[in-house]
Amino acid sequence: MARDIVGLDGRAVALGRRGLALLLSLTLGDVSAASGWELCRAVDAQAGTCAAPGSAFARVEFSGSLGLEARYFPRSPGHPGQGSEPSSLTAKSSVYLESQSGWSVTLSPFFRFDSEDPRRTHADLHEAYALFVGFVGDAQWELRVGVDRVFWGVVESNNLVDIVNQVDLVEHPDEKSKLGQFMGHLTYAAPWGVVEVLGMPYHRQRTFPGRSGRLRFPWLVDADLATYESSAEERHVDVAARYSHTVGALDFGISAFDGTSREPFLVPAFRARDIALAPHYRQIRQFGLDGQLTLGAWLLKLEAIHRTGMFNRLGREEPYASLVLGGEYSFYSVFGSALDITVLTEWCYDERGTRSTTKFENDVFLGARLAFNDVQGTELLVSTLQGTDHDSRVFSVELNRRLSDRWSLRVETIALRELDPTDILYETRRDSFLEVGIVYSF
Repeated sequence: MARDIVGLDGRAVALGRRGLALLLSLTLGDVSAASGWELCRAVDAQAGTCAAPGSAFARVEFSGSLGLEARYFPRSPGHPGQGSEPSSLTAKSSVYLESQSGWSVTLSPFFRFDSEDPRRTHADLHEAYALFVGFVGDAQWELRVGVDRVFWGVVESNNLVDIVNQVDLVEHPDEKSKLGQFMGHLTYAAPWGVVEVLGMPYHRQRTFPGRSGRLRFPWLVDADLATYESSAEERHVDVAARYSHTVGALDFGISAFDGTSREPFLVPAFRARDIALAPHYRQIRQFGLDGQLTLGAWLLKLEAIHRTGMFNRLGREEPYASLVLGGEYSFYSVFGSALDITVLTEWCYDERGTRSTTKFENDVFLGARLAFNDVQGTELLVSTLQGTDHDSRVFSVELNRRLSDRWSLRVETIALRELDPTDILYETRRDSFLEVGIVYSF
């Protein structure tokens, strides 16, 4: 199989040094690196911006963060080789270069080192694209070429229509962390709506935990055994499109996708000494609808899809429809304080039922978001996902708070309770965890 050409390997450090030197030369022209940094500090060191005289770029911005995280799994592992107290180090950065003529380049690499799971130690380019903009009458167009992450959706629990990027499952089990994706992304915004057209020439495989990682199946997923329905394999050109518009209080979007599924069907594969799971990626077609209706303090939300080409849990091709329907209501300045409380409720339904390949078969999501509106920007999200056909429950609590201008704190706990043997999460029933992270931003 071809090596993943977006993810970074052990040579990233050496490449990073050369890339930094190239970035300095492109940004500062013929001036030396030392004098270039001096010029940047003279402009605005605190804001992380720079515009050196004689440079090809009118504006340069740089930001980033370093994080330290620790997870604790109170229950003993359910599968051999798993750990219980992993810690990790993360590094993110973002470089923005804007030319004199208006086009720009954005580069956002990401790296994580994990103390227990080698597969969770990984690097990725979340963004590495050039942006070109222009106008046609009263309409504006944008063209992004390179690696990017695109988000579609309105609900809280399960963004069905968000299909462009691949899930980075080693980052978080909620399937909301995404990998960067090679694409050409054209956006045309006019008074009658916004049209997006995307072409993606390379498919990225989903990441899965390794032997020492938690929140996994008893058998490991081996990416080297991946197969594709398309003869072009990972180089099949996927296409997607979306139309979105606002009519009064209603925001809606209609989307379509044709190409390689981001979700693999896992096939048992017998190796010399053990059994592995081989990912198989089907060719699918998906049509999606998302909408949000604003009625005062109410937000009513919907995401719905119809997908063909996917295998169900029994390994048979089955067209299906799925939806998430719900809403949220906000209470502002509770008891005359600065506290805002938003109550959320959603129903997640997949017509395949127990044949579904996701955890959202027929479940109810309930949550409350507390925004304290203080100087530290404290926010607390408490939620639960409750099965309607069985007693499986997933509880989640997430706290975010700034400690200073540079430092911030994040605390999260996920509790898996009474998982039914038919639930796709059953093999992770011993993997409730507490995570504490601290981040330094610059």
